[in-house]
Amino acid sequence: MRREHCGTRNHIEVWHASVLPSGLELIRLRTVLRGSLLPILVWTGGACFAYFVYNSVVATVLGGIFALSMVVGYWLRRRARHSVRCSVYGALGGVLDKSMAGF
Repeated sequence: MRREHCGTRNHIEVWHASVLPSGLELIRLRTVLRGSLLPILVWTGGACFAYFVYNSVVATVLGGIFALSMVVGYWLRRRARHSVRCSVYGALGGVLDKSMAGF
């Protein structure tokens, strides 16, 4: 994959599309995170709820599921010959996007 096309809108979709640039251009991690505020709050809220209601082990398991999903997404993107930057952004955006698919 060509470097100039790797960090573009085509490869990194975030949950809230209104923060993405209108065309094909590199986006920053801040843009990915800003577009994913609701999923980040849901993951954080779920972990806090599990910690206070159940146990810290449950919150740790939830964090492990999130981390495992990111690692698998990163690995799949690297196998498809994406750059490291694109793989990190895409894995984060993908996990946050897919976790909110039911809403």
